[in-house]
Amino acid sequence: MILPAVAVVAGLVLLVWSAERFVDGAAATSARFGVSPLLIGMLVIGFGTSAPELVVSALAAGQGNPGLALGNAYGSNIANIGLILGLVALISPLAVHSAVVRREMPILGGATLLSALLMWGGVVGRLEGTLLLVLLALFIGTSIFRARRDGADPLGTDTEESLAEHPMSMAAGLAWTGIGLVLLVISSRILVWGAVAIAQGFGVSDLIIGLTVVAVGTSLPELASSISALRRGEHDLVLGNVVGSNLFNTLGVVGLAAVIHPIQVGAEVLLRDWSLMAAMTVLLAVFALGWRGRAGRINRLEGAVLLAMYLTYTAWLVRLVLSGGGSG
Repeated sequence: MILPAVAVVAGLVLLVWSAERFVDGAAATSARFGVSPLLIGMLVIGFGTSAPELVVSALAAGQGNPGLALGNAYGSNIANIGLILGLVALISPLAVHSAVVRREMPILGGATLLSALLMWGGVVGRLEGTLLLVLLALFIGTSIFRARRDGADPLGTDTEESLAEHPMSMAAGLAWTGIGLVLLVISSRILVWGAVAIAQGFGVSDLIIGLTVVAVGTSLPELASSISALRRGEHDLVLGNVVGSNLFNTLGVVGLAAVIHPIQVGAEVLLRDWSLMAAMTVLLAVFALGWRGRAGRINRLEGAVLLAMYLTYTAWLVRLVLSGGGSG
């Protein structure tokens, strides 16, 4: 098991590094082509940080391990809210100013509910996967239209400041986009091979491996970009990054994986994993959108609640594996 473990660690390290290069290059290239900072923040950065989940899940589904793909997507969503936002809010409370982030919250909630309805029959097939991808395309099209119509937004301002701190020429942007994409595929192949080998060696389902090790690993780009944005005081970019990433995971990552290979869904996914993901999504919306007249803000106590939920869930999965019940 030493070689698979080394493959997982090496794959994760290369995955995180290549994902950062890919997002930086894509953002810089988009800016050079005249794409607005708001769209770059919404789509290129928010969705681009989910590139590891997309590539890993697509490869896993293509190799006949759709459980790993589903666990990676939903586990990443749980990690994004509980681990990343919870930890970031503990460091510094997050104020919410962006109308775009506020508008995306209900859409994420609707996508989360839809995912449960599609899994209700026990399988997410190619038809359901196609539906998810179509909805993602509609969301992207609507976002482009609204960004051009509405103009300024705090998320766009945060993105513009971030791009100004890391200037890059067109040639460099294109080069890093290409290099990052190639290394993403290579590192994902290494990671998927190691994760599947470990799961088979210990008799653990690929779903559990996807929900834990792979999910946290593929969420590291979101964590890195969120901490970087926090240091610059760009709170809306932190939230926009997580909300955009979760939306892309729910629609794009699961949708593409299902189109490649239908995903069998056990009852435990709805009862355990989806239920927690949905609960955390609702809490995130309540905290970020504000309630009882309170302005949208995720304070340290609320961050601690999200982080505690994530740690409890992870401990539950670890205990499940140790007790020999990790085949589900």
